Amino acid sequence: MTNMIQKVAGMAGMTDQVIATDFLISTKSAVRNMTFALTESVTPEVRDVLHDQLNYAIEAHEKISQYMMDKGYYNPSDLEEQLAVDLKASKAAMKLAK
Repeated sequence: MTNMIQKVAGMAGMTDQVIATDFLISTKSAVRNMTFALTESVTPEVRDVLHDQLNYAIEAHEKISQYMMDKGYYNPSDLEEQLAVDLKASKAAMKLAK
């Protein structure tokens, strides 16, 4: 267990990136799920609630995306740069697995 903790501790710089990426993926999923639920809802009251939740999820996604872009974790407009970030993250994950 101590060895695992030591390996994770060595990834301190990656921790924020991993958490932000997970949060970004979760908000993308929330947007999709809210959209689906909204199209399936029958009553105006339920649609209003789901619409509000959809707007909240979209705003959260925007804020997380901007945070990640500001930190250099996410480069949606630069495929080469994003590939470099992803390769670095995958190499760190491979080291952690050893």
